Amino acid sequence: MKGQYWRSTLQSVLEEPAISVPDELERAFRAQHRLVFRAAYRVTGNAADAEDVLQTVFLRLLRRDSHSDPLENPESYLRRAAVNAALDVIRSRQTNATIPLSDKTPARMQPDVSSLRQTLARAIAQLKARPAEIFALRFIEGLSNQEIAEMLGISPVLVAVIVHRTRQQLRKQLRPYLGERS
Repeated sequence: MKGQYWRSTLQSVLEEPAISVPDELERAFRAQHRLVFRAAYRVTGNAADAEDVLQTVFLRLLRRDSHSDPLENPESYLRRAAVNAALDVIRSRQTNATIPLSDKTPARMQPDVSSLRQTLARAIAQLKARPAEIFALRFIEGLSNQEIAEMLGISPVLVAVIVHRTRQQLRKQLRPYLGERS
Protein backbone atom coordinates (compact mmCIF):
# COMPACT_ATOMS: atom_id res chain seq x y z
CA MET A 1 0.00 0.00 0.00
CA LYS A 2 2.77 2.40 0.95
CA GLY A 3 4.58 1.88 -2.37
CA GLN A 4 1.35 2.65 -4.18
CA TYR A 5 1.01 5.87 -2.16
CA TRP A 6 4.47 7.09 -3.17
CA ARG A 7 3.88 6.24 -6.81
CA SER A 8 0.55 8.12 -6.79
CA THR A 9 2.12 11.07 -4.97
CA LEU A 10 4.94 11.24 -7.48
CA GLN A 11 2.50 10.72 -10.34
CA SER A 12 0.44 13.68 -9.08
CA VAL A 13 3.55 15.81 -9.45
CA LEU A 14 3.48 15.16 -13.16
CA GLU A 15 1.30 17.39 -15.26
CA GLU A 16 0.57 14.75 -17.91
CA PRO A 17 -1.03 11.59 -16.49
CA ALA A 18 0.13 9.60 -19.53
CA ILE A 19 3.77 9.90 -18.42
CA SER A 20 4.90 6.83 -16.54
CA VAL A 21 7.17 7.23 -13.54
CA PRO A 22 10.47 5.40 -14.05
CA ASP A 23 11.46 3.18 -11.16
CA GLU A 24 14.76 5.04 -10.75
CA LEU A 25 12.94 8.34 -10.31
CA GLU A 26 10.54 6.78 -7.82
CA ARG A 27 13.47 5.44 -5.79
CA ALA A 28 15.17 8.84 -5.89
CA PHE A 29 11.95 10.52 -4.78
CA ARG A 30 11.49 8.10 -1.88
CA ALA A 31 15.09 8.48 -0.76
CA GLN A 32 15.56 12.22 -1.21
CA HIS A 33 12.20 14.03 -1.10
CA ARG A 34 12.67 15.09 2.53
CA LEU A 35 16.14 16.50 1.80
CA VAL A 36 14.78 18.53 -1.13
CA PHE A 37 11.79 19.80 0.85
CA ARG A 38 13.95 20.81 3.86
CA ALA A 39 16.48 22.62 1.68
CA ALA A 40 13.72 24.50 -0.11
CA TYR A 41 11.92 25.31 3.14
CA ARG A 42 15.07 26.71 4.72
CA VAL A 43 15.51 29.09 1.78
CA THR A 44 11.87 30.09 1.23
CA GLY A 45 10.59 29.86 4.80
CA ASN A 46 7.25 28.70 3.41
CA ALA A 47 5.89 25.15 3.19
CA ALA A 48 3.79 25.81 0.09
CA ASP A 49 6.78 27.24 -1.76
CA ALA A 50 8.92 24.32 -0.60
CA GLU A 51 6.35 21.89 -2.02
CA ASP A 52 6.42 23.77 -5.33
CA VAL A 53 10.21 23.51 -5.35
CA LEU A 54 10.00 19.79 -4.57
CA GLN A 55 7.75 19.27 -7.60
CA THR A 56 9.96 21.43 -9.80
CA VAL A 57 13.14 19.59 -8.85
CA PHE A 58 11.72 16.13 -9.53
CA LEU A 59 10.06 17.24 -12.76
CA ARG A 60 13.43 18.55 -13.92
CA LEU A 61 15.00 15.27 -12.92
CA LEU A 62 12.34 13.38 -14.89
CA ARG A 63 12.90 15.55 -17.94
CA ARG A 64 16.65 15.05 -17.88
CA ASP A 65 17.77 13.31 -21.01
CA SER A 66 17.56 9.58 -20.38
CA HIS A 67 20.80 9.18 -22.32
CA SER A 68 22.70 11.56 -20.07
CA ASP A 69 25.21 10.26 -17.57
CA PRO A 70 23.83 9.05 -14.25
CA LEU A 71 24.25 11.43 -11.35
CA GLU A 72 27.52 10.90 -9.51
CA ASN A 73 26.17 12.30 -6.27
CA PRO A 74 22.36 12.47 -6.33
CA GLU A 75 22.15 14.01 -2.84
CA SER A 76 24.45 16.87 -3.82
CA TYR A 77 22.66 17.40 -7.13
CA LEU A 78 19.21 17.46 -5.50
CA ARG A 79 20.31 19.77 -2.67
CA ARG A 80 21.77 22.27 -5.16
CA ALA A 81 18.73 21.96 -7.39
CA ALA A 82 16.44 22.65 -4.42
CA VAL A 83 18.44 25.70 -3.32
CA ASN A 84 18.50 27.10 -6.85
CA ALA A 85 14.80 26.46 -7.47
CA ALA A 86 13.96 28.05 -4.10
CA LEU A 87 16.01 31.11 -5.00
CA ASP A 88 14.11 31.24 -8.31
CA VAL A 89 10.82 31.26 -6.38
CA ILE A 90 12.02 34.14 -4.22
CA ARG A 91 13.26 36.04 -7.26
CA SER A 92 9.98 35.56 -9.10
CA ARG A 93 8.10 37.07 -6.17
CA GLN A 94 10.59 39.95 -6.07
CA THR A 95 9.02 41.58 -9.12
CA ASN A 96 5.70 42.07 -7.34
CA ALA A 97 6.99 42.89 -3.89
CA THR A 98 6.73 46.41 -2.59
CA ILE A 99 7.97 47.73 0.70
CA PRO A 100 6.05 50.62 2.22
CA LEU A 101 8.25 53.39 3.51
CA SER A 102 7.31 55.15 6.69
CA ASP A 103 7.86 58.85 7.31
CA LYS A 104 9.80 58.14 10.47
CA THR A 105 12.64 55.73 10.97
CA PRO A 106 13.26 54.79 14.58
CA ALA A 107 16.78 55.31 15.92
CA ARG A 108 17.16 51.57 16.32
CA MET A 109 14.61 49.31 14.65
CA GLN A 110 13.47 46.22 16.48
CA PRO A 111 12.09 44.18 13.57
CA ASP A 112 10.12 41.04 14.11
CA VAL A 113 11.69 37.82 12.93
CA SER A 114 9.36 37.34 9.96
CA SER A 115 10.12 40.84 8.67
CA LEU A 116 13.85 40.22 8.98
CA ARG A 117 13.48 36.85 7.24
CA GLN A 118 11.57 38.45 4.35
CA THR A 119 14.16 41.21 4.02
CA LEU A 120 16.99 38.67 4.03
CA ALA A 121 15.19 36.56 1.40
CA ARG A 122 14.79 39.64 -0.83
CA ALA A 123 18.46 40.55 -0.34
CA ILE A 124 19.56 37.01 -1.24
CA ALA A 125 17.29 37.07 -4.29
CA GLN A 126 19.14 40.15 -5.55
CA LEU A 127 22.47 38.33 -5.50
CA LYS A 128 23.94 36.75 -8.61
CA ALA A 129 23.30 33.02 -8.96
CA ARG A 130 26.67 31.63 -7.78
CA PRO A 131 27.03 33.81 -4.65
CA ALA A 132 23.37 33.18 -3.72
CA GLU A 133 23.83 29.43 -4.08
CA ILE A 134 27.06 29.39 -2.06
CA PHE A 135 25.55 31.59 0.67
CA ALA A 136 22.49 29.35 0.93
CA LEU A 137 24.59 26.18 1.03
CA ARG A 138 26.89 27.66 3.68
CA PHE A 139 24.49 29.42 6.03
CA ILE A 140 21.10 27.89 5.33
CA GLU A 141 22.10 24.30 4.60
CA GLY A 142 25.05 24.43 7.02
CA LEU A 143 27.68 22.95 4.72
CA SER A 144 31.36 23.73 5.26
CA ASN A 145 33.45 25.63 2.73
CA GLN A 146 35.27 22.38 1.90
CA GLU A 147 31.99 20.53 1.28
CA ILE A 148 30.72 23.34 -0.95
CA ALA A 149 33.99 23.42 -2.87
CA GLU A 150 33.81 19.69 -3.54
CA MET A 151 30.14 19.94 -4.52
CA LEU A 152 30.73 22.78 -6.97
CA GLY A 153 34.16 21.70 -8.21
CA ILE A 154 35.93 24.89 -7.08
CA SER A 155 38.62 25.63 -4.52
CA PRO A 156 37.79 26.16 -0.83
CA VAL A 157 39.61 29.49 -1.00
CA LEU A 158 37.28 30.70 -3.75
CA VAL A 159 34.29 29.59 -1.66
CA ALA A 160 35.65 31.56 1.32
CA VAL A 161 36.17 34.66 -0.82
CA ILE A 162 32.65 34.45 -2.25
CA VAL A 163 31.17 33.90 1.22
CA HIS A 164 33.08 36.92 2.58
CA ARG A 165 32.04 39.22 -0.27
CA THR A 166 28.44 38.04 -0.11
CA ARG A 167 28.27 38.66 3.64
CA GLN A 168 29.62 42.18 3.10
CA GLN A 169 27.03 42.86 0.40
CA LEU A 170 24.19 41.51 2.54
CA ARG A 171 25.38 43.47 5.56
CA LYS A 172 25.06 46.69 3.54
CA GLN A 173 21.50 45.81 2.59
CA LEU A 174 20.56 44.80 6.15
CA ARG A 175 22.08 47.77 7.96
CA PRO A 176 18.75 49.03 9.33
CA TYR A 177 18.21 45.64 11.00
CA LEU A 178 21.75 45.49 12.31
CA GLY A 179 21.57 48.97 13.87
CA GLU A 180 24.39 50.30 11.68
CA ARG A 181 24.54 53.61 9.89
CA SER A 182 25.17 54.00 6.17
